[in-house]
Amino acid sequence: MGRPVSEPLLQIRGLSKRFETTRGTVHAVSNVSFDIPRGSITGLVGESGSGKTTLGRALLRLTEPSEGQTIFDGQDLNTLSAAGLRDARKRMQIIFQDPVSSLNPRLRVGDIIAEGLRAHRIGTSKSRREMVVALLEEVGLQADHGNRFPHEFSGGQRQRIGIARALALEPDFIVADESVSALDVSIQAQVLNLLLDLRERRNLTMLFIAHDLSVVEYLCDQIVVMYLGRVVESGPARPLYSNPAHPYTRALLSAVPVPDPRPLRSRTILKGDIPSPLAPPSGCVFRTRCPHAIDICALEAPEPVSVGAARQCYCKRTEDLHVPA
Repeated sequence: MGRPVSEPLLQIRGLSKRFETTRGTVHAVSNVSFDIPRGSITGLVGESGSGKTTLGRALLRLTEPSEGQTIFDGQDLNTLSAAGLRDARKRMQIIFQDPVSSLNPRLRVGDIIAEGLRAHRIGTSKSRREMVVALLEEVGLQADHGNRFPHEFSGGQRQRIGIARALALEPDFIVADESVSALDVSIQAQVLNLLLDLRERRNLTMLFIAHDLSVVEYLCDQIVVMYLGRVVESGPARPLYSNPAHPYTRALLSAVPVPDPRPLRSRTILKGDIPSPLAPPSGCVFRTRCPHAIDICALEAPEPVSVGAARQCYCKRTEDLHVPA
């Protein structure tokens, strides 16, 4: 991809989310900061348990953040009243990961898509039906599909219904949470191309959460890499993929399968499992699995180091390990 960087629509500053449990405090997201440029698609990647979904929901205040700021078009969402947040929600929507459980099986598809329109008292009953038909056709479905129930559709069709629902209020920003991970590869490609078309037609800004780095490379303009609730690297997609700076990013990219097995590639194998967010490691949270960790990594959390235009790496050994392209 690779669009020129524009003014950010979202600015995330020091965002954290903790959950109190009977076993202790779960540090799901810790002190996360990055920008999402207007009109861009930003990819959020990392292993399962890295905090991606929690972060996406915290940005929309579907999950209340513990601290930090989410500045949306100059307005801090975390300080809004209930009425103010209700107005802001028209500009922010989410496409959920599971296209089955996210759709009410008791409602017809037309009612599901029109639910947001009714909640915000947009249009008349007749105009809402017309809007639903237009949305169905925009995402590649037929007008009469609005009269059916979710169980009558395939997984790809159900995800298109979820996309139509997210578009109903004409948002500026959409969080797509693993929105193609449950689909067959051929259907994934269709949905990804649909998202790209919608971005162009509607000038949408998206946060695309995924674990498949090949999908993220195809779709996204910039990448944010998370590990155990923290950002470890961020920047434009092309330079990050061609020359990753953080050891964790290099390990993720080395695991991506390629169609041609002949070129020999060095593979970084991470030892052990991702630590528990109940007791994250001191200093750098990646140090317990990092092949390059030294004593200082256990003592201090790394500060961001610039590794190129709009690129940052959170590693104590960035200057030793990263060779600029």
